[in-house]
Amino acid sequence: MQTLTLGPAGTYSHRAARATAEGDIAFSESVTAIVESVADGHHDRGVVPVENSIEGSVTEALDAFTDHDIAVVREIITPIRHALLAQTERFETVASHAQALAQCRSYLEQHHPEATPESVTSTARGVQRAREDPTVAAIGHPANADIEDATADDAENSGDTDGLGVLAEDIQDRSSNATRFLVVAPPTQRSEAGSKTTFIVYPSVDYPGLLLRMLEPFAENDINLTRVESRPSGERLGDYVFHIDIAAGLYEQRTQEALSAVEEIAEDGWVRRLGSYDSETVLY
Repeated sequence: MQTLTLGPAGTYSHRAARATAEGDIAFSESVTAIVESVADGHHDRGVVPVENSIEGSVTEALDAFTDHDIAVVREIITPIRHALLAQTERFETVASHAQALAQCRSYLEQHHPEATPESVTSTARGVQRAREDPTVAAIGHPANADIEDATADDAENSGDTDGLGVLAEDIQDRSSNATRFLVVAPPTQRSEAGSKTTFIVYPSVDYPGLLLRMLEPFAENDINLTRVESRPSGERLGDYVFHIDIAAGLYEQRTQEALSAVEEIAEDGWVRRLGSYDSETVLY
């Protein structure tokens, strides 16, 4: 079984994938490409970030879920430990993923206000920039200082930093910083078993009280909503798709009743059940 996740080696997505993958891990630099590859059957599994406790949802992942038919089969919650990595203490640029830069905004403004933030495709890519250029620092997991042209497993065991040091640890603005990853699979792997369920609703209509009508069936069936988020449908201005997570499985009668009511409300559009799954917290 091959799992596709954000690369290169050493990203937080890679670490989450290592905790879940049963086979080889391959890399992409696009969340959309990961979801598309799984939906098309080119990869068995994908691991993508969907939400951070500081910066909120990863909108690229939500939009990819709308555009491609996939199943959600597992949830991984990982505490995020950011470190400042560089060859020297004198640097001009801090390179990392946009989410990581945002999660460390206060630290950077306080301790390195003169440094220019540079957004790159992943935290590991920022580490590569810092390794290649002494004027660039990176934000990433502290163990990333040990990773160079090798798998994370080999690098973490080698102890060879090649001149890239950890200047500061735990620089995230909040100690409770955590990211939620979803493991996606082809739609044939969709399950009704699990403690949580994700689905998408496109009502294709708009009128006062629409969202209230769609959410009421869950309250009436004593189902806790753990996330509700709207994203532009891309069809027309003011037209939205709703991403909803609930703390209940599709196998439960209360869930079936609530979703049946939502499907009636969205009869001009569609409701896509991405599946039920369990959640796991992984420390690394």
